Amino acid sequence: MTEHVAIFDTTLRDGEQSPGASMTRFEKLRVARALTRLRVDVIEAGFPAASPDDARAVHEVAEQLASERGDQGADQPIVCALARAARTDIECAAAALVPAVRPRIHVFLATSPIHREYKLKMSRTEVVSRTRDAVTLARSLCDEVEFSPEDAGRTEVDFLHEVLEAALEAGASVLNIPDTVGYTVPEEFGAMIAGVRAQVRGIERATISVHCHDDLGLAVANTLAGLSAGARQAEVTVNGIGERAGNAALEAVVMAIRSRSERFGLETGVRTEELVPTSQVVSEVTGMLVPPCQAVVGLNAFSHEAGIHQHGVLANAATYEIMRPETVGAATRLVLGKHSGRHALRLRLNDLGFAPCAEELDRAFTSFKVLADRKKTIADDDLKTLMQAAEAS
Repeated sequence: MTEHVAIFDTTLRDGEQSPGASMTRFEKLRVARALTRLRVDVIEAGFPAASPDDARAVHEVAEQLASERGDQGADQPIVCALARAARTDIECAAAALVPAVRPRIHVFLATSPIHREYKLKMSRTEVVSRTRDAVTLARSLCDEVEFSPEDAGRTEVDFLHEVLEAALEAGASVLNIPDTVGYTVPEEFGAMIAGVRAQVRGIERATISVHCHDDLGLAVANTLAGLSAGARQAEVTVNGIGERAGNAALEAVVMAIRSRSERFGLETGVRTEELVPTSQVVSEVTGMLVPPCQAVVGLNAFSHEAGIHQHGVLANAATYEIMRPETVGAATRLVLGKHSGRHALRLRLNDLGFAPCAEELDRAFTSFKVLADRKKTIADDDLKTLMQAAEAS
């Protein structure tokens, strides 16, 4: 029996904080529509206190979803707004969320020693008190409150548990454990989540969430470790965009859960065939190109140039593709280049209307290899010229 993992998308908030990726409220509306088609569980629409435009964007995203789904709130993504543990932030978030059918206020406060000393200039006692007061206020304004102890990955374990218990007592129903600076490794992060489950009093009343950054390239691995340890919400972004090196990539987390269901025993409600279209929307809106080798959504994710690989894929796609490309909205590409073999060349020639005999294919293949040493990719016009020459020989 599989358990559900809620997908909390923060592309419109944490993703937008990636340098150069800021979005207007109209662009946020476009991305929100794509995320709704993708069927994420939560859309963190922004940080209302950050700017008047961001507050309007959150309000308009909430309004749009409410109008498009009518009164069928159960099918609505939750619309979430971020707030620091300060009255003005929390009240601003609550005002922006007024149109939402299913609103959530997400309150955060740093807890690690380095943040307490250099950023907050607060004692442990003051952090606990501020947490309790902020969550209490948020809960008075919204039925659903999430709390995040920022930089949990570098926070003393006993103090982390103390802050989480204060948030629970004040009314938080989601406790998010962020590896804010991408500091932890999977075994460590998984143990942290297991410790929260085992030692935080009242944890059974809350959903444990994970939010991992990619500074060491471990965001997806840490997220999966947290889910394996009992977290049931994953905070992710499309294409993995976000502060510094980015966040855990939504598409990679979702497809790892789906492709290795026997390993994780988990499922999401994401409509996976919308992954590539959603990736393209986010790339267009932010201007941040998706690297060709990006997992799941990159151009090369289902592309094959090496002859051995092409032969295997033509015989049985599962030889080199662990997921079917159509399940994510992509297609297999056999790219012709200097590493390609006869099988792929013959297939492409057939697609172009040629039916070479063995001798013609041999001549075309010899010419193809010579040309491929000079060009990175062979175009269809090149193949037509090669084949016409082979037929004339």
